[in-house]
Amino acid sequence: MNIIIGPLLQIMIVVIDMYTWVVIIGVVLSWLVAFNVINSHNKFVYMVGDFTHRLTEPALGRIRGILPNLGGLDLSPVVLILGLIFLQNVIQNVAYSLVR
Repeated sequence: MNIIIGPLLQIMIVVIDMYTWVVIIGVVLSWLVAFNVINSHNKFVYMVGDFTHRLTEPALGRIRGILPNLGGLDLSPVVLILGLIFLQNVIQNVAYSLVR
């Protein structure tokens, strides 16, 4: 049984890590567009922005619904990244306990 569960937990950790990077890329891209460093009318920039928005908005939208309104400050990506780090650590601890 551990032969199957161990690799599955490793895959889950990698997927969480990749999703964390998608959130970070989405935040940085939104800052660059907001400060007119890059043009969102560029097809590649639009595609990357749309991709990150579609992947992250379901989770970020739920978190925004819980957090209080802080004006122009959006802390939902920080909360999401902290939650992903917590989930990753839980999975690593479960994998470690299976090895023992």
